[in-house]
Amino acid sequence: MLFQTYIRTNEVGLRFRRGELRDILLPGKHINLPGTTIGVYDRLAIEFEHPELETLLENLQLRSMLEVVDLADNERGLIFKNGRLLYMLNSKRYAFWKQMDELVIETYNVNDVRFEHPSLPRILSNPDASKLLRTIRTDEQEQILIYNDGEFVEQFGPGTYAYWIGAGNITFKSIDLREQLIDIGGQEIMTSDKVTLRLNMTVAYRISDASKSVTVVSDAAQAIYREAQLALRIAIGARTLDALLTDKNVVSDEVLAAIKGRALEFGVDVRSAGIRDIILPGEMKTIMNQVVEAQKQAEANLIKRREETASARSQANTARLMAENPVLRRMKELEQLQLVLAGTKATFVLGQGDLVKQVNQMVDSDADNP
Repeated sequence: MLFQTYIRTNEVGLRFRRGELRDILLPGKHINLPGTTIGVYDRLAIEFEHPELETLLENLQLRSMLEVVDLADNERGLIFKNGRLLYMLNSKRYAFWKQMDELVIETYNVNDVRFEHPSLPRILSNPDASKLLRTIRTDEQEQILIYNDGEFVEQFGPGTYAYWIGAGNITFKSIDLREQLIDIGGQEIMTSDKVTLRLNMTVAYRISDASKSVTVVSDAAQAIYREAQLALRIAIGARTLDALLTDKNVVSDEVLAAIKGRALEFGVDVRSAGIRDIILPGEMKTIMNQVVEAQKQAEANLIKRREETASARSQANTARLMAENPVLRRMKELEQLQLVLAGTKATFVLGQGDLVKQVNQMVDSDADNP
């Protein structure tokens, strides 16, 4: 039985007989012959897919209408049309209908591990990107170290990076470049005069070379802790308790100088080191309190004696001046009299002669005339 098949402008027909391709049907009307089937394919779909693609590509007319992309096991591909990403391709053979607008086909070797592209953010937003690419994003305060099968590949700073999946076992380490603190607490150390103390110290540092910080030592923070601990024990063991308590900043500076150079060898910049607490044993604390109390009492007694000496010297000077100057002595007498008569009704009579005799006469006169 015959019937017609209409092939539209953007379509291509393939006539098969007994499963083999016989004819390529271009747009128009076509009669189906007995024992044949016609498959119609939309060229606007861009990709031509068929279970027997390999066999069909042997037809030279059909192949001339297709753009064939054959990707090896270590290759991946990107298909663009008018600057827009259409497909991300894994290793396989693909066929695309040739378009009026030319397709742009980009192929990449995954052995290069890292995928770089001017339009990387747009490519990573494609739904298929996660199937082919592993995305790594870093902040401003980070450095990232990339390893492939355990071997260091590269290191980079802030940004977005992509690596091909299947190119190896890609792993990475994130290194924080911000300043960090290490607390070195509960260190029991004996001074040179055999006093056991407990000290707490703080060390501030930042990573200056990310690669060294993970290759020279396994744990940079632990390495700094160990170096600071040893330097602190050496510094404290060489001092008496009094010397330590007098200026603990000297010890901090000594520890900092001791660990700074060593830390640079494994990529760490030690910024500061400081003793936070010095904890004395109970009996030593009691003794120190007694010493301090005795010192303060001695200082108080010394100050008191100094004041008494100064007062006696001042009184001696005043007496000498009054002995040498009668007018000054009389003024002093008036001041004392004013103090005695403060708050009373008093009459002052000033004249020649001895002031004391005049006052006595006035008192005797008041007694005779009640």
